[in-house]
Amino acid sequence: MEIKAELNNLRVAPRKVRQVADLIRNKNVAEAKAILDFTVKRAAEPVLKLLNSAVASALNNFKLKEPDLYIYKITVDEGPKLKRMYPMSRGRAYPIMKRTSHITLILSEKNSGKDKKIRRSRVKSKK
Repeated sequence: MEIKAELNNLRVAPRKVRQVADLIRNKNVAEAKAILDFTVKRAAEPVLKLLNSAVASALNNFKLKEPDLYIYKITVDEGPKLKRMYPMSRGRAYPIMKRTSHITLILSEKNSGKDKKIRRSRVKSKK
């Protein structure tokens, strides 16, 4: 069972959010929460809120247990850029790109790996 949570249009550059995402990739939920609590980056708080949202969704909607969950996949994509201009001398203007991020977090159960192999092998045998 995979649980997907998304955060769109976060006003932090994707390069900076990827640094935080790399810290928690393939970790279990408790360890990821501890890492994010002590990470001194601006992107750590929104990623922690997204993780808590995904865990709450897994507990309430799918009746899964938190110790069985781990971060299966986390991706950070670029969102729309806010284009601004910075005035310079002699009437010139330099562009400023205020970048945004889209974060996708997928949680999975630890013991669901065997089920996936069985499902994939069944699909291959039908062909």
